[in-house]
Amino acid sequence: MQVLEIYQSKQGEGLWTGKYSVFVRMLGCPLRCRYCDTPYARSDSFDPENSSIGADLSPDELAGRVLLLELPHVVLTGGEPMLSPEIVELTKLLKDFDNVITIETSGIIDRPVICDLMSISPKLRNALPPNASLQEYSRPDIVQQLILRYEYQLKFVADTPDDLPEIAEYLTQLQGVRADRVLIMPQAVDTETMHRKSDWIIPFCEEHGYRYCPRMQIVWYGNKRRT
Repeated sequence: MQVLEIYQSKQGEGLWTGKYSVFVRMLGCPLRCRYCDTPYARSDSFDPENSSIGADLSPDELAGRVLLLELPHVVLTGGEPMLSPEIVELTKLLKDFDNVITIETSGIIDRPVICDLMSISPKLRNALPPNASLQEYSRPDIVQQLILRYEYQLKFVADTPDDLPEIAEYLTQLQGVRADRVLIMPQAVDTETMHRKSDWIIPFCEEHGYRYCPRMQIVWYGNKRRT
């Protein structure tokens, strides 16, 4: 498995905000989202000098490094962690040691992993780079299968108020979605922008029963890597 870095921090987004966790950041992603906050995790942007690991590890080796940090919560993130087929074996190994596993994914790849929270970030038109199609970036058919099999959260990034109707339209393509598992997060890399956008996101969430999802890692640490 191509692993960029392993570190400890507090979960800053979603239902388990505040949980001290081991974060495993995988290298590689098939998408090129305009607002990507981890472009260094793309294979074509990899810089060995800025990586604490940057190596191919077997699932056994990776699980061993995670277990040495002795935290029960583990977040598999990226990049796109579902890109590697070996994530299936990794999740089995981590669960053998009673880890609580979150997988942060764009929802475009389905694998039979074991996880306690499938954190899915479906992409909207605001994510598309030039000349990309929404069909490449959005797979509601795969998202539907994931939410049927796992505990989940759907985390949408809103950049402008025009994104909100698209979120509502996207959700009509899914069945059985719980409103309290829909999280709307402002596209922001600083607290001022995040608070400004909350002025129109929060009323939308209150109207529909969704959750407002601030990026607390920015509040706690600033816009820094490994947080």
